[in-house]
Amino acid sequence: MATLGSVQSTIEILQKYQFVFQKKFGQNFLVDKNILEKIIEAAEVTEQDCVLEIGPGIGTMTQYLAERAKSVTAVEIDRNLIPILHDTLSSYDNVTIMNEDILKVDIHRIVEEQNGGKPIKVVANLPYYITTPIIMALFEKRVALQSITIMVQKEVADRLQAKPGSKDYGALSLAVQYYASPEVIVKVPASCFMPRPNVDSAVMKLTRYDAPPTAAKEESYLFAVIRASFNQRRKTLVNGLANAGNLGVSKEMIVEALEKMGMSPTVRGETLTLEQFTELSNSLLEIRQ
Repeated sequence: MATLGSVQSTIEILQKYQFVFQKKFGQNFLVDKNILEKIIEAAEVTEQDCVLEIGPGIGTMTQYLAERAKSVTAVEIDRNLIPILHDTLSSYDNVTIMNEDILKVDIHRIVEEQNGGKPIKVVANLPYYITTPIIMALFEKRVALQSITIMVQKEVADRLQAKPGSKDYGALSLAVQYYASPEVIVKVPASCFMPRPNVDSAVMKLTRYDAPPTAAKEESYLFAVIRASFNQRRKTLVNGLANAGNLGVSKEMIVEALEKMGMSPTVRGETLTLEQFTELSNSLLEIRQ
């Protein structure tokens, strides 16, 4: 069974390899077996599953995943961790270790090679500075995946599942909720990591929709409208969209589209649902034509 996951075993490995934490990679290793079990449980990993793990660190969660999955591809950017991973994962023949930057990896190829193109599960304890780009890259590149189970900063978790009208609601909330259903699995105090971060975390599961919950005529235009709506939060939606140079709409067009929807021209973007944003972007495209 998995041998890592405690403070003691983590310290032993780090000392054995004289490993030095790299601030630029935002490294915080999980040292709580209870939380590790909860992540694996939430990801619902079975022996039919191929798992992509992003940021395996010293291989703690990788061991837990390898015990249950058909195969695990672990992508680690820090080359100093590669010899450690080859050591801690030496007894598992179903693990592939890649020393790569996940944002530059051809994930479609991994899915093809490991799972014949069928959807995989992603599990990750992500460095906080790069959480959003990685999540959005997985969705926007149309990677065949069932779910993403990730450790994120608690504030990011609040934003991912925020609802209209709340202070955490924004472009990120809408982008993620367009592709997946977000759910907080467990809150994780800073004391569960080594070294201890300055913030608490949360484990989140993003379950991918088979099809988006709304029908946008042009996805890229929908997201441009959403971004423009939140660029200047204090402005009305009409002013925010009219000031965006890339939408090709005048104030009059925006007012017309809002009136069609039965909405006031003084409405702010943070009150609109994903469905309303979709209706608005579709309507603006029609009026433009």
